[in-house]
Amino acid sequence: MTGHVLDGKAFAAKLRAQVAQHVAALKEAHGITPGLAVVLVGEDPASQVYVRSKGKQTIEVGMTSFEHKLDAETSQAALLDLIDRLNADPEVHGILVQLPLPSHINADLVINRINPAKDVDGFHISNVGLLGTGQKAMVPCTPLGCLMMLRDHLGSLSGLNAVVVGRSNIVGKPMAQLLLGDSCTVTIAHSRTRDLAETCRHADILVAAVGRPEMIPGDWVKPGATVIDVGINRIERDGKTRLVGDVHFESALAAAGAITPVPGGVGPMTIACLLANTLTATCRAHGLPEPEGLTA
Repeated sequence: MTGHVLDGKAFAAKLRAQVAQHVAALKEAHGITPGLAVVLVGEDPASQVYVRSKGKQTIEVGMTSFEHKLDAETSQAALLDLIDRLNADPEVHGILVQLPLPSHINADLVINRINPAKDVDGFHISNVGLLGTGQKAMVPCTPLGCLMMLRDHLGSLSGLNAVVVGRSNIVGKPMAQLLLGDSCTVTIAHSRTRDLAETCRHADILVAAVGRPEMIPGDWVKPGATVIDVGINRIERDGKTRLVGDVHFESALAAAGAITPVPGGVGPMTIACLLANTLTATCRAHGLPEPEGLTA
């Protein structure tokens, strides 16, 4: 018996369709078009591909896309000045600065310059604090997408044991906060965890977000558990470059009740949730009700 494969592509397509419907309704009822500004500094190839995809999907759901591509030598002061202008622009409801930034720019300073209400990445220290104290916040896109998929597959998460492997500010920590918010019993595991394998084996929900290819084998997975693999790693195998997750998919599939594949699992949800966050930010900015099911 093998586990159910959770189709992130299909789920993301459904979420984008929901966002598009709400955007159309906003335009018709209130004459409001959500606007997302994406700032790219430098020419990192992966970031360029990601930004193009964001812009394309933003337009497809009926939003306005503002792209700002800056040279790698752009000064920190110039970048902060751009963010100030975007903060003041009423047509811009969401601001995202693509990471990583060049080494001469302080990423924390830049992120915290964004108006927290327009921080659709959910990285501003104010949103981090609001999430950590259970208040209304802009939630980081990848953990939000994971939570949506878990709720869709499992229904109520209350009382389940959840293990998050990884303690990053972008995924691990906010993922744990979201699971706590849904009344899971949560363990954050990491490189210093004693007997990581045994810790994982107690998880009804296992979220892997460490960036180490296939580090979690199938015998670490509790039979019937739901496995969310956030990792995206490039490896060479049989003379070809492949994308794999942090979980060994084939062996974990034999044990899990459900598992996300790589690629095609969590990845597509990240941009879909970015669009959902932009819609949420737009509604909040205009004092309108937030669409149900698009936030934590």
